[in-house]
Amino acid sequence: MEKRTFKNTIYAAIAGMTKAFSSPNRLEIIDLLANGEKTVEQIATQTAITVANASQHLQVLKTARLVRSRREGTFIFYSLNGLKSYAAWKALRDLAQEQEPAVQVTLQRFRQALGSPVQELRERLGELPRDKTIIAYCRGPFCTYADEAVQLLHANGFKALRLEESYLDIQLDYN
Repeated sequence: MEKRTFKNTIYAAIAGMTKAFSSPNRLEIIDLLANGEKTVEQIATQTAITVANASQHLQVLKTARLVRSRREGTFIFYSLNGLKSYAAWKALRDLAQEQEPAVQVTLQRFRQALGSPVQELRERLGELPRDKTIIAYCRGPFCTYADEAVQLLHANGFKALRLEESYLDIQLDYN
């Protein structure tokens, strides 16, 4: 391949990928998928867009190789296409905001953490230690579930803090 052709091909691929990041809806979808795979219907509900619109955004992200899909019966599940997809999102996110110093934690502690969606937290309060500060974490700084968890914990007499970074952020920092 000629040098010019090679450069044109590479820059076109990068431009296509960065174009995939150019929509607020697609950014929110990437942020959601950082928390695990979801169906088109789940994504549409959680982003307050139509299923058709979510599907179009997912196709752009898939073409840019930022997400992958798998079929299970009549449902199509989408997930991030590996840690590098998340790293690209995190790099853009970090550029857009000034980061506060992260709470220093180890991956081992995250692996031992009690994972619970905020909707189930109320039922699991009895499992939490009252003599320790509880760290609530989520998908990252734009996720509001950790804030809700901290409010619920405070209202029930627990000491709680919100970790600004997500589990994947910490994993990137320690790898």
